Amino acid sequence: MTFLSLPFVVLFTCCLILFYSVKSNYQKIVLLLGSCVFVGYFNIAYLIIAALISAITFYWGRWIGAQKGENKRKRVFVGGILFLVLFLVSFKYINFIGENIAVLLGWFGIDWKGAITSVFFPLGISFYTFQALGYLIDVYWEEEEPERSLPDFMLYMLFFMKFLSGPIERAFDMLPQLKLEKRFDYDTVTYGLKLVLIGLMKKVIIADRLGPHLDTIFASVHDASGAQLLIAGLLYPIELYADFSGYTDMAIGGAMMFGYKLSPNFNRPFVAKTITDFWRRWHMSLSFWVRDYLYQPIAASKRYWGQWGIIYALVVTFIILGIWHGAGWNYVIYGLIQGLVISYEMLTVAYRNKVENRVGKSVFGVYSILRTYLLFAFSLLFFRISSLPEVGYMIRNLSFHVNSSFKELRLGMSDHECIVAGIAVVMLFVYEYFMSKKDLIKELGQCRKVVRWSIYYLFVILVFLFGQFGSEDFIYLQF
Repeated sequence: MTFLSLPFVVLFTCCLILFYSVKSNYQKIVLLLGSCVFVGYFNIAYLIIAALISAITFYWGRWIGAQKGENKRKRVFVGGILFLVLFLVSFKYINFIGENIAVLLGWFGIDWKGAITSVFFPLGISFYTFQALGYLIDVYWEEEEPERSLPDFMLYMLFFMKFLSGPIERAFDMLPQLKLEKRFDYDTVTYGLKLVLIGLMKKVIIADRLGPHLDTIFASVHDASGAQLLIAGLLYPIELYADFSGYTDMAIGGAMMFGYKLSPNFNRPFVAKTITDFWRRWHMSLSFWVRDYLYQPIAASKRYWGQWGIIYALVVTFIILGIWHGAGWNYVIYGLIQGLVISYEMLTVAYRNKVENRVGKSVFGVYSILRTYLLFAFSLLFFRISSLPEVGYMIRNLSFHVNSSFKELRLGMSDHECIVAGIAVVMLFVYEYFMSKKDLIKELGQCRKVVRWSIYYLFVILVFLFGQFGSEDFIYLQF
């Protein structure tokens, strides 16, 4: 059951109607039951595991808060962190660890491959485990009082609008919202519905139109021309962005229809002039989580190293960020690239400022945006292709060379598909530009009724006319 499936639409609609029909005392029960149905629909084991981790985290937070001595408090806290980390590793990375051990033993003539069995991967595990870790850290740092309501905490952990791929919510942001009575507000509900529609358009008109053709190229890089590899590499960041930001819009919009505000996850990342700024705009809930709970503690522990301590903290943090995305050396390299580039940017601030003054802010700004996009697109090759030899082949063969004709640059898309995708991408960036100036959705709600509803019907018609239906999956479900 994903956001684009009929079972989800039925579940969401039933929950929404019941939520505003029952007394306020029962509203959270409706959402909690709906969330349990949502998670259990995939696999009942996913629900059992997520519920157990949520309950354990709840009581462990209470245990930390009950400790009087600092040493006891620290031991309980460390125990909780180790438990959650080992839990995440045991499900997400055990196959990767086992395979690498088997390779090492193979060098000594020991065949251990037969002992490796695949461990199933619960959906949403990375996101709700990070929420649990952040909660325990906040309780230990005394930035959050231990939650006293188990149902509220379970809903915070399992809320179905953010369960699969975030945003990663902080307890101090969401738990207070769960204490408030929610009344039906027409403007809020319709605003959320419009946001869901925008996310749907990103997904089915852009991401799902580009996705199958890019998948074909990445699945057989040896059969593609250098120009096709280049175009695929340049387009993949757009596909990923349309897919993930589309999911996020639907998650935030759906939560808003119930009266809850989730954290923003994107802020025009492709106008970033540095990779440093890019990570302040891309997957923001994860970036800020990593900054607060990993980078800052690591940097503080190495502050006596001076500048090298900051570089060390950056590289280690981004390697961990890469590993969070998946178990594979490709993800390690993906994270390492981010850490090294940001370290380079930190060390060359003065030099880049001199260059900017010489060539002019506008010229240097355009160059910086292009440079940032190209660096991110390059790093995403390791994110997208799991085989390092395949990545190496693609990098070596990136060129403007075509095997037969320039029609190859369409990557198998028809002229119609190219035009639709191109216009949709341009309209997406135009929409985001004006949204950065003022809230277009709110402005639309204040237009005359005939104008407003004409635009609504137009958007719905565009989805059905140009949407590429058939794929219910979102890229970030695998993480």
